[in-house]
Amino acid sequence: MTLTATPTSDEPALLSVDGAVATITLNRPSAFNSINLAIAQRLEQLATQVADDDNIRVLVIEGNGKAFCAGGDLQTLGNAGERIVPVVHELLSHYHAFIRSLRQMPKIVIASVHGSAAGAGLSLAFIADMCIAASDARFTAAYNKIAVSPDGGGTVGVTEIVGSRRALQIFLAEDSFSAAHAYEWGLLAKVVPPDELKQATRELAQRIARNAPASIKTTKELIHAASSTTLVAQLEAEANGIAACMQTEAYRTAVAKFLGKTK
Repeated sequence: MTLTATPTSDEPALLSVDGAVATITLNRPSAFNSINLAIAQRLEQLATQVADDDNIRVLVIEGNGKAFCAGGDLQTLGNAGERIVPVVHELLSHYHAFIRSLRQMPKIVIASVHGSAAGAGLSLAFIADMCIAASDARFTAAYNKIAVSPDGGGTVGVTEIVGSRRALQIFLAEDSFSAAHAYEWGLLAKVVPPDELKQATRELAQRIARNAPASIKTTKELIHAASSTTLVAQLEAEANGIAACMQTEAYRTAVAKFLGKTK
């Protein structure tokens, strides 16, 4: 399936497709792209569409306006009153389905961050397979400021990258941190000037999209499984994965080209 329709600009999240690269844009700029039920439902729908499109190899996630994502919509959550438990569970049933899709889809997901990435926005930035950020981006866990624990896959993405001790520091002891610190801690693939973020994101996405679909899919699966898989099981998965990739036309074409150059 190839996506051709682009949602109208008043929708809370937008999808565009350029060749093998899809872009989901969080589109609640007046609310700093905070997550409410409407955007959570839309993100779940769009991620499913992207996952099902075999022509897409890379998904970029970005924010419209001054921020990447300010986290959960406190206007919605603050007004829930005694209904807070069912309200938050309904919201997260959709938003976490979106997060699961990002992790499970056979595409590389790149978060492109400018401005603020707070709470669920920070979690989204780092549950993505890669993150690139503008030099003036700020990351704020924010959960502890409202006396709650993380959501949105933050404890998975952050902990995988920096380990448990730094993750505890980020979620419980840091007010906010800069893109430079995020890069130093291994959370970012690249930091670029703000006016170069879109072009740098595009170049990174296109470079990854040149990889064969089977290579992207299998490499992503192997890397995300490595931390929870025994060595024996991981080596077996690597053997099965490379053997499957070697049955593709992309492999045969690449090897023929390589051998042709060596003659």
